[in-house]
Amino acid sequence: MKKKDPKKPWRNIFPAIAIPFNKDYSVNEGELRRYVRWLASIEGIDGLVCNGHTGEITSLNREEKRRITEILVEEVGDKILVISGIAGDEGTLDAIDRAKEVQAVGADGILLMPPHVWLRFGMKPESPVRYFQDVGRAIDMGIIIHQYPFDCKAFYPVDMVLQMARIPNVKALKCGIRHMAVYERDVGILRQKAPNLTILSCMDEYLMSTLYIGVDGALVGFAGLIPELIAEAWKAVQADDFVKTRKLQAKIFPLAQAVYQIGQPSGEAHARLKEGLRQRGIFSSARMRPPVMPISDREKKNVAAALRTAGLK
Repeated sequence: MKKKDPKKPWRNIFPAIAIPFNKDYSVNEGELRRYVRWLASIEGIDGLVCNGHTGEITSLNREEKRRITEILVEEVGDKILVISGIAGDEGTLDAIDRAKEVQAVGADGILLMPPHVWLRFGMKPESPVRYFQDVGRAIDMGIIIHQYPFDCKAFYPVDMVLQMARIPNVKALKCGIRHMAVYERDVGILRQKAPNLTILSCMDEYLMSTLYIGVDGALVGFAGLIPELIAEAWKAVQADDFVKTRKLQAKIFPLAQAVYQIGQPSGEAHARLKEGLRQRGIFSSARMRPPVMPISDREKKNVAAALRTAGLK
């Protein structure tokens, strides 16, 4: 496999991919391979992220996560970055073990999520930085910080992110603040005090609004459904072509409403996104693993109408 340039910036569009399943809920490897080749062929997409929330990280077992990463490396690893989501369950040692597993099959980096226990009980201010330092020292690949929303107990304030940015293999921030005033303020602070940190929006439900703040791209599941539109919109944003961006937003917004409605990405939203992939002919099934329930006929019709508005099959 051709070795990628290790100095290449981690920027532009990073789709967080969905996972196609067979009738028995096993991973449909053939469809997955075709899917990621299609995404990697689109100009402006410089990385793929597997084993994230869009990729049903909570329903995949350890071997499946390793295998999915390996498939991406085999199919597109010589062209773009391959990143695997890592949720260290409740411990740093587990996160390190999982990170080493995907490093062994050729991943370029990890999207490091906070341990679930922090979401319920919170954490000491020094814990997250230590978590990233310990994982960073144990691996030889890049790290993307997964920042959770402003109103949750696992939120990383900007001063904490600045400390994480000093860790040598931290490459980027997946910025999911979901509070526009805090988002705009913190992006400005990071631009000034951590100029080498790549900032990627991850706010699928109002993506276009967040790109104009001055970030370096987006890491979103939405780009796994309509990659050509989002890549084109990102190009227009970079060119300050506001007229074109508005035209593209008119196509993108109905799909954002059909998939995410007015909420954050969730299992139900990912089920609607996967239905869109089925309607586009990318997946043969929109099957999700339980306990996520199938979507309604009304939701399917809403997705179909939004795809027509966007001019997509």
